[in-house]
Amino acid sequence: MTRVYNFSAGPAVMPEEVLKEASEEMLDYNGTGMSVMEMSHRSKDFQDIIDTAEKDLRELMNIPDNYKVLFVQGGGNMQFAMIPMNLFRNKVGDYIITGQWAKKAFAEAKLFGRANALASSADRTFAYIPDCSDLPVDEDADYVYICLNNTIYGTVFHELPNTKGKPLVADISSCFLSEPIDVSRFGLLFGGVQKNVGPAGLAIVIIREDLIRDDVLPGTPTMLKYKTYSDNGSLYNTPPTYNIYICGKVFRHLKNLGGLEEMKKRNEEKAKILYDFLDSSKMFRGTVDVKDRSIMNVPFVTDDKDLDAEFIAAAKARGFVNLKGHRTVGGMRASIYNAMPREGVEKLVAFMKEFEEAHQ
Repeated sequence: MTRVYNFSAGPAVMPEEVLKEASEEMLDYNGTGMSVMEMSHRSKDFQDIIDTAEKDLRELMNIPDNYKVLFVQGGGNMQFAMIPMNLFRNKVGDYIITGQWAKKAFAEAKLFGRANALASSADRTFAYIPDCSDLPVDEDADYVYICLNNTIYGTVFHELPNTKGKPLVADISSCFLSEPIDVSRFGLLFGGVQKNVGPAGLAIVIIREDLIRDDVLPGTPTMLKYKTYSDNGSLYNTPPTYNIYICGKVFRHLKNLGGLEEMKKRNEEKAKILYDFLDSSKMFRGTVDVKDRSIMNVPFVTDDKDLDAEFIAAAKARGFVNLKGHRTVGGMRASIYNAMPREGVEKLVAFMKEFEEAHQ
């Protein structure tokens, strides 16, 4: 078996140790004689799995006691609707538009009330993060919304916006567990797990308890209320049990590696290898303002579409897959999540140098 270097933005590379451990337990989890995917979500065995997963996540992220951890089906896109449904009191949401996913969340909020675009970087194809130090926050805003790390465009908020006292809501899908984060600075954090945490089909919501209320928008379905998940330990219905099990293994894996400070160190080192090459290359260039670069998603181009396509095909033949950039940016994108080994980035850069030399 030959494993490729998978630079996909999501579903994405998973830690090999986790995949091997899960494969060993596929037919018999912990002496139960069955797979986790066959197990009742009401069983003690699964209760232990979900409890341990939450405990390990709380320790990894240092989540304060007044925040709930919810395991929710539907991925990130469903959160675009759940957030206004649950948090709208004045039916006003302020959005900072820094990419495709923030745009989608903004459009969804408009279905339920007034959504304001406080700032945007659309004028330069989202290649930077706008200045958010003194935004015209609506005095009636129920929250200010950001996508913390932009998967498609490769930007990240290195400084959180000044929300003028309004709760900050953040989509952290593509930077989830990549470095420490001060949860107390947010009202709500959520991430689709398929980029940096686990298999597609699950979102994890971390929400301050005072934002979980009964007085949600009229007509909000039971399964779209945060209170439903909070009151029932994310077990009101049958949750995506196997996804939660795998995420729990990833949390334990990250703890064993040394936690989020260690992951930040590793991720910054990997990103530096790639960015240093891009900054010195005569053929390839990064597309993002240096001050706003992500350590998770690195878009780059040659400024020649035919050459981009040739590079992507040649890279795939050498075992570097899913490097094609999003259609709105073009070129290439290397997603170098936690599970991408340093060796993968080093070998990609070596191949890029070889490709450049061959085309001089």
